[in-house]
Amino acid sequence: MSANSVALAYLTAAVLFIFALKGLSSPMSARRGNLFGMSGMGIAVLTTLTVTHNVVYILISIIVGGSIGAVIARRIQMTAMPELVAAMHSLVGLAAVLIAMAAFNNPLAYGIGATLHASNRIELFIGTFVGAITFTGSIIAFGKLSGKLGSKPLRFAGQHWFNLLLGVLMIAFGIAFFVTQSWIPFLIMTAIAMLIGVLLIMPIGGADMPVVISMLNSYSGWAAAGIGFTLNNNMLIIAGSLVGSSGAILSYIMCKAMNRSFFNVILGGFGGGAADAGADAGGEQKVYRSGSADDAAFLMGNADSVIIVPGYGLAVARAQHAINEMSKLLTAKGVKVRYAIHPVAGRMPGHMNVLLAEAEVPYEQVVEMDEINNDFADTDVVLVIGANDVVNPAAKNDKASPIYGMPILEVYKARTVLVVKRSMATGYAGLDNELFYLDKTMMVFGDAKKVIEDIIKSLA
Repeated sequence: MSANSVALAYLTAAVLFIFALKGLSSPMSARRGNLFGMSGMGIAVLTTLTVTHNVVYILISIIVGGSIGAVIARRIQMTAMPELVAAMHSLVGLAAVLIAMAAFNNPLAYGIGATLHASNRIELFIGTFVGAITFTGSIIAFGKLSGKLGSKPLRFAGQHWFNLLLGVLMIAFGIAFFVTQSWIPFLIMTAIAMLIGVLLIMPIGGADMPVVISMLNSYSGWAAAGIGFTLNNNMLIIAGSLVGSSGAILSYIMCKAMNRSFFNVILGGFGGGAADAGADAGGEQKVYRSGSADDAAFLMGNADSVIIVPGYGLAVARAQHAINEMSKLLTAKGVKVRYAIHPVAGRMPGHMNVLLAEAEVPYEQVVEMDEINNDFADTDVVLVIGANDVVNPAAKNDKASPIYGMPILEVYKARTVLVVKRSMATGYAGLDNELFYLDKTMMVFGDAKKVIEDIIKSLA
C-alpha cells in the first residue's frame, strides 16, 4: 500500500473508533458501538500487515492470542468481568513496556533510526513508566476484584512520602537514561515504576475500585499513545489517545458520583473504621426486621410502584434472568416496575447495566440515579438485591462515615424497603448499613436467585 492509502485506512479506523465510543455510551446502541470498534480494529490490523515484513510471526501471534481470548470470553462469568477487564489492562501495560524495550534495543528495526533522538528517549521514558504502572497496578486491581487479595485498603506509615521518593527516583533514573542511553538506568526506572503501580493500588479500598478500573483504562491508553509516538504510528497514537481520554473522563464521572476527588482516590480510599454489622459504636446489638419471600411477594404484588435496586450480589447469584421474570409478573398485575442504577454499583462502571441487558430487561425500565432519586419518596416498595454501600444512608447523615458525601440511591425515602441478602455482613466498603435497621425495612435472607424464584412462585 502507498503511504496515502495507509494514512486513509488508519483515518477510517480512527473514525470508526470514535463511533464505537459514541455507541458504547448507551446500552441501546452498545451493540452497534462494538461493531464499529471491531471493524475499525480489523481495518487497522489488516493495514498494519501490509506495511510489515513479519506477517507470519504476527499472524501466528494473532491466532494464538485470539484463541486464548475466545476461550476466556466463552467461559467467563458476568460476575468475573471486572477482574477480566483489569487483567486486560495489565496486558496492555506489559505490551507497552516490552515494545519500548524492543525499540530501545534495536531502534533501526522500528524505523526510528540507528540512534535514539532526544524526542524518542522522552517518548520511551513516558510510555515505559506509564505502561509499567498500568501493568502492576492492574494485577493488584485484579487480585482485589477477584477476592484473592481482599478489598480492604493496605496502608503503612509514611506511605505517601515513600511513594513521592519513588516517583523522584524514577524520574532521576529516567533522566539518567535520557543522558547516557544505557540499559541500567532504563531497567531501574522500569522496576521502580512497577513498584509504584503496586503501592498506588494496594491502599485503595473496595468502594473505590470502580474508579480504579476506569483510571487504569486511561493509563493503558496513554501508554499505548506514548509508544505510538516512538514508533511513529498514527493509528496507535489516535487509538491510545481515545482510550486514555475516555478513561480519564469516566474516572472523573465516577469520582463525581462518589463525591470524591481523583487525587483522594489515588492517595487513599474507603474501607477503614467500619463497625461490626448489627452493632452500634458501643457494641449494642441493633434490631432489624426479617420476613420471607412470601411476605415480599405480597407487599410487591399489592403495590402500585416498585423500584428494584440491583447490586453485585445479584451478579454473584446470577439472578438477573429471575428478576426480569419477576418484573414481568408484577407488570402484568398493573405494578409500575423500574430499576435504579447507581454509577458505581457492582465492581466496574456499567456493570449492572450490562447484567440487566444480558437478561433482556427493557431499556426504558432502567433508570440512572440522578433521574430516579426524586421518585423514591412516592414509591410503595423498593427491592434491594445485593446492593449495600450505594444505598447506605450514612453517606447522608453520618459525618464520621468514610462514605459521607457520596451520592446514594435514596432508598430510605420509600414507604417500604425490602433487602435481599445472605446475611447482615457489611458491603464491599466494609461499612454497616443503617438502612437495614429502619422500621420500614424488611430483610429477606437467602441466595438472591432462590429468594426471587420463591417470590415468583408466590406471585404466580
